Amino acid sequence: MIIVLLLILSVIAGVFLGKHFGKKEKLAKNLLILSAGFLITICLNEVFPQVYTSEKSNIIGIFVILGVLLQMILEALTKGFEHGHFHHHNDHNILPVALMAGLFVHAFIEGIPLGNEKEVLSPYLLGIVFHNIPISFILGAFLFNRKEGEKRSPYPTYMIIALFALASPMGMLLGNYFNPELQPYFLAIVGGIFLHISSVIIFESNKNHNIDWTKIGLVILGISLALIMHQFHSHSVISGH
Repeated sequence: MIIVLLLILSVIAGVFLGKHFGKKEKLAKNLLILSAGFLITICLNEVFPQVYTSEKSNIIGIFVILGVLLQMILEALTKGFEHGHFHHHNDHNILPVALMAGLFVHAFIEGIPLGNEKEVLSPYLLGIVFHNIPISFILGAFLFNRKEGEKRSPYPTYMIIALFALASPMGMLLGNYFNPELQPYFLAIVGGIFLHISSVIIFESNKNHNIDWTKIGLVILGISLALIMHQFHSHSVISGH
């Protein structure tokens, strides 16, 4: 119950920030960069060691690649929402239903490996929470801060927010019913999703290719937070049984 509450509150907090500070694009970008540093560290220190030491390790790389490809497909629907490209979403050519479908599937799949999670502050869970906040910030800005005279979405704003907030908990609920032997595969897919999103955010070119010390500092901060979590939680290996 606490894990579900954390997942929902992370979305609500992000939407609240987006509603009231949605015009501050730099704030959203900084939150994304911080979460990207956290996510890529979670991948390398938590997710990948677990899946590659499982009994399924001989084919697990295929599922990591599938995660990367899946995220690329989802971005055709979200138009780079997860990377902070929310200037595209001021246009009329984005379909809210396509955006929400992409975001829902993204969050739903991330929730599946939480099916048997017992540790409230596990790095994997916190990685999702950290990533939910900037995405929800952008979602809140998109839903509540449309320009004057701009056509608003015909879809109920709070229903959209509720669907996104419940996506990961619904994935977590479904994860409880899967055979534990499938856990490494789902975790590998999410690892691929995390890896793609975080690497795009971190390695996206700066303007004129100048050194952005703020970006570097935020990435280091995100990495440091993830490493601290790595040191202070119990490590378990997925056995596939």
